[in-house]
Amino acid sequence: MIKTRSAFLAMAACCLLTQVALAQKAAAPAVKIPEMVVIPSGQFIMGSPTSDRGRVNSESPQHMVSIKSFAMGKYDVTFDEWEACVAGGGCKGHMPGDRGWGRGNRPVIYVDWDDAQNYVKWLSGVTSQHWRLPTEAEWEYAARAGTTSAYYWGDSGNHDYANYGADECCQGAKLGKDQWINTSPVGSFEPNKFGLYDMVGNVYQWLQDCANDNYQGAPTDGSAWLKGDCEARELRGGSWYFFQENLRSAMRFYLPSMLRFNFIGFRVVREL
Repeated sequence: MIKTRSAFLAMAACCLLTQVALAQKAAAPAVKIPEMVVIPSGQFIMGSPTSDRGRVNSESPQHMVSIKSFAMGKYDVTFDEWEACVAGGGCKGHMPGDRGWGRGNRPVIYVDWDDAQNYVKWLSGVTSQHWRLPTEAEWEYAARAGTTSAYYWGDSGNHDYANYGADECCQGAKLGKDQWINTSPVGSFEPNKFGLYDMVGNVYQWLQDCANDNYQGAPTDGSAWLKGDCEARELRGGSWYFFQENLRSAMRFYLPSMLRFNFIGFRVVREL
């Protein structure tokens, strides 16, 4: 009788613990993982030729870079994805504003470089995979997607391919398929040949690399350049706020890493 009662109590306790675990699992916020695209390995010439309209000296000297295959975010990180991080106890609870432009599947804004690092740290923890920001070389390789033109669609800006600003800096513009005066929902334009959306325009994207004024001494293996001014970090891609030359595949830009602006977001990389 004692054994039977003990067995019954043990079974009841086990069932209760199972129910509690299931309830906790149901109550836990869903982990929203960015959709990824596998980028093939290859080589490309990084930087711009002197014939590129709008080029600057920081884009030289051109140099050959070898890239290992990696997975890159199909889109910029969205407000939905950021909020999943906060709900999951990550991102130090930072909840960026949206200026009333909309959240959901719009790219998250008002995030600095450290904020982006907190996000990839959280992703790495919940998935047991290695997530990080793209290196500058990976970004340009992925943005070009095998092209050598100034933009991945050709040699001049075009509002049918990206959300960017007026010719006179600095303000948004509605032209062609670009019908947003500020940020647009991710995926609003056609992807490049690698299947990546909004690689240029919409929001600038934080990168892993420290700031450098040219490519003298830059890595040629696709790794992050962690020498130079590491209080500032590279960004790429241009945004809704700036004119077309900022969308060129080779265009370089850097800012102090602690700045949060309404034209800066990021996308992620997962190592394979």
